[in-house]
Order: sequence, then C-alpha cells, then structure tokens
Amino acid sequence: MASKMTLRMQLLVLQALIVFLVTLATGIVAGAFQEHALRDAYKDRMQAVAQSIAALPTVHAAFDDAEPSVAIQPIAEVIREASDLAYVVVANDDGIRYSHPNPARIGEKVSTDPSIPLSGEVYVGTQTGTLGTSWRVKVPIRDDEGAVIGTASVGILESELNEEFSANLVWLISTMLAAAVLGVFGSAWVTSIIRRRIYRLEPHQIAALVKNQETTLHGLSEGVITVDDAGRITLVNDAAARFLDRDAADLDGELAAEALGTELSTVLREGESAGRPVIVGSHVLVARSTGSEADRGGIGATLLLRDHTELHDVVRRVEAADAIIAFRQRLGLPKGLSAETLDRVSAALVARPDASATEIGEDLDISRVSARRYLEHLAASGRATRALDYATKGRPSTRYRASDAV
Repeated sequence: MASKMTLRMQLLVLQALIVFLVTLATGIVAGAFQEHALRDAYKDRMQAVAQSIAALPTVHAAFDDAEPSVAIQPIAEVIREASDLAYVVVANDDGIRYSHPNPARIGEKVSTDPSIPLSGEVYVGTQTGTLGTSWRVKVPIRDDEGAVIGTASVGILESELNEEFSANLVWLISTMLAAAVLGVFGSAWVTSIIRRRIYRLEPHQIAALVKNQETTLHGLSEGVITVDDAGRITLVNDAAARFLDRDAADLDGELAAEALGTELSTVLREGESAGRPVIVGSHVLVARSTGSEADRGGIGATLLLRDHTELHDVVRRVEAADAIIAFRQRLGLPKGLSAETLDRVSAALVARPDASATEIGEDLDISRVSARRYLEHLAASGRATRALDYATKGRPSTRYRASDAV
C-alpha cells in the first residue's frame, strides 16, 4: 500500500500546478496579444504604403499614358522591396493591373473583388490571390476631382506572417518555461518556509495537537488567555471566560485592554511570574503573565488566572476567629504575652503607621509569630486596626495601623 503524500509534497505539487496554469494562461493571452499587435503593426504599415502610392502624382499621371505600367511598375516594386511586403498592386477602375511582383500578371484583371476600394472605402482583411493567402489593405486612387480611378493594394503573405509570429512565439515559450521553472523553485522555497513555521508537522499531527490543546485548555480549572503582539485576544479557555463573566467566542479577537480591565491588563503588560492577587467581580484571582510589553507597544503574552476565592474566604474566617479570641481576652493580658514587650510593639507600631508583623518583628528583633500575637492583641483591644493587603504576591498579607494614627 502506497504511503500518503507528505504535506511538503502536497504543497509543492499544488503550488507547481498553480504556477503552471497561471503561466499557461498568461502565455495564451500574451500570444493572442502578440499576434494582434503583429497584425496591427503590418496593417498600419500597409495602409501607409497604399495611401502613399495612391497619393503619388506620378501614379496619377501614368493613368493617362498608353502604357501606365511602364511608369507604375518600377515605382511599385521599389516601394514593395523597401517596405518588406509581399506585393504592391495598382489597378484601374476596371480591375486591370498596372503593377505586380510577377510582371507576367500585369494587364490581367485582379483575382479578388475590388468593389470596396472602388466604392471609396478602405478594405483590410485576408484574401487569397495569385500569390496565395495574404493579409492585405486596399485603398482607392482618386483623380484631382476626387473621382475613384483605380485601386492600390498591398499585402503580406499569411505564411510569412505566421513564420514571424512563430519566431516570436519561440521566445515567448522560452520565457514561459523559464518563469515556470523559477515558479517551481519559488514554490519549493515557500514550502520550506511554511514547513519550518509549523515545525515540520504533518496535517494529522497538527490536527491531533489542536484536538489535544482544545481538550486540555477547556478542561483546566485555571484560566488561560493568550494575546498577540497587537494586543488582541487570540485564545480564551472556558475557565477564563467564566472568571470574566463573558462568552469565550465573544472574547476572541477583542482588544485585551478593553476586555480584561485595568488590573489584569497591567499584569499582562508588565509580566508577573509569581502571581498577583486581583479582584474581578466576585472572584479573587491570582494572575500570572509569561510575557512582557513589546517594543512597538504590543503585548504578546499569556495570562494565567487561578481562582483563590475560597481560600480568601477561609483566610477571612480565620482572621475573624483570631479577632474574637483576642476580644475575649482584652480585659486581661493573655497568657504568654509580656506587658513590657506589648509596650514596645505598641511604640514600634506608632513609629510605623502602617506595618506588617514581619516588619515589627524585624524592628524589635523578635519573631514574626510573636509580633503577630502582640499586634492581634492590640487590634482586639482597640488600640490598633488591621487590613488585608492584596498587592503582595501569593496570599494576601495583614497590615496594622495604630488607632491614634488613623
């Protein structure tokens, strides 16, 4: 069983076929235009020659001679050879020739219908005469009063015309073949670029990757949002759409700055590897970004969102329980606390209007846990207030402020 054609071969064959068809169509059109241009060029030349002969005074005067051909034949032959035409025939209004490339034909009646030029019109077309089929022009010859007294007919054989066209066609075909070869090499180059861009994967491998990505992304509990260099959302999974209270299909292609809001856009633009707490609607999210702001003002990053709403609620309940215990013990100093240390912690908190347990512990050279117990006692007894700080990385931290400094 023959193996399936690879993507590289498919792309190369399809592009080569397109190049061949386009080149062939272009060649046919170019050939038709070239033949038309060749005939038009000969028509203009023949018409100019015929009208020049018809206007020559010598030709007009010769019509009154006993033997008009004696004067007209040499003139006609000189003009024919100089113009590189097959024949120049001058005839009277009865169709009797006064010139012909074959002198034996002089004095005979013309072999084609002269009625159109004798009626005063110019004829252009293909006719078959004594020399064969030719592309010809016939014009009337008028006397001084404007009456038609004869015709001047010039032409080139169709065989010579076709021979000249064939010579030009060889050049055209050669050019087409060269263009086709260059096109095939160009197709191979484009194919190699496309293959590198898709990491040389085959269609079935790409399809499998897309399917796996869709399954993985939409099955994640963590939100994933991808933004391109222009700042537009290119990928949103179900979890991210749920956090933003939007439909994933509606978010696709939107500007990230408009769809995500100020805080998430800041995380996306600045980059945040450890995670930053952000409140979005009813959700407390920890946002991480793998990208950074591009030189031209774009973003080009991936935003990861993890829901910490339940954890935040647990922290708040623990904080509330600690406050209740401290409140119950505020009438007396709880066991394990020293009045002297409590005064030092109180003084340190006044010196630092907004501080965490870690900062107070460092100031007094005591552990963070001990500093926290004293700060909680101050908060429970009304001598300090507490507040959650979401600007820190990871879990929100608690900060304390002395009541008299509020």
